Amino acid sequence: MAKVSIYLNFQGNTEEAFNFYKSVFKTDWVVPVMRMKDAPPRPGMPPLSEKDANSVMHVSLPILGGTIIMGTDMLESMGHKLIEGNNITISLEPDTKEDADKLFAALSQGGSEIAAMRQEFWGYWGCCKDKFGIRWMFNVSNQ
Repeated sequence: MAKVSIYLNFQGNTEEAFNFYKSVFKTDWVVPVMRMKDAPPRPGMPPLSEKDANSVMHVSLPILGGTIIMGTDMLESMGHKLIEGNNITISLEPDTKEDADKLFAALSQGGSEIAAMRQEFWGYWGCCKDKFGIRWMFNVSNQ
C-alpha cells in the first residue's frame, strides 16, 4: 500500500536526534538502524573513514497517526553540506515503479532532478526538487 513519510537530513547527528525523537514519541525503530558501512561498496568510490562508515545511512521511526519520520547523515567527505532547504524531504512510497515514474516526472517538471529514478540495492529510488523548491523522494521497495 502506498504511503508518505517525512525524510530528515542531518550533518552527523542523526543518531542523537532520532534517539531524542524516540524518547519523545515512545516508539521504536521500524527496522534496525542502517549504517553507511552496511551499503555495498560502489565501484570507484573511495573507502569511508571510520567516522563516516558508522554514520547513519537510514533510520525510520513512527511518530503520530501512522506518520513515519526517516533520517540520514549527510557526509561532508562526499561533498554534502546541510543548508536550510535540503534538510527535509517528503518521501513517497508508491505501489509500482510506473507510479513512481509518473509522480517523479510531474513533480520535477519546471523544477530540477536531484537523482534520476534508478534501481538501488533496497529498491527503485529517485529524488527531485519541484518548481517551488520542495524536495521529493520516491521509493519502491524490493519485494
